[in-house]
Amino acid sequence: MGQNEDTAEALERLHSIRQSIDNIDAAVVHMLAERFKFTQQVGALKAEHGLPAADPEREREQIQRLRALAEESHLDPAFAEKFLNFIVAEVIHHHERIATESAR
Repeated sequence: MGQNEDTAEALERLHSIRQSIDNIDAAVVHMLAERFKFTQQVGALKAEHGLPAADPEREREQIQRLRALAEESHLDPAFAEKFLNFIVAEVIHHHERIATESAR
């Protein structure tokens, strides 16, 4: 097999791998959308009952759970924690907005 054939094969494999990555990215976006649908329900329920937007104990439990799942999956637990913290910050922002809107 010549160098051009090797390169062509490598490019074909690269395209296939990238296609898989694109499919996973699409699935992640869809899963996040579903997650946020449920967190919107949580925010509405909290606002209705005057509960705080943030729940530090729940957040701690989720971080521990996600770090353990990351370790089992051979993913850097620190990365998983950063990812969850980013999501939680956005959820809290949504909950605060829902509470403000429902107070009007």
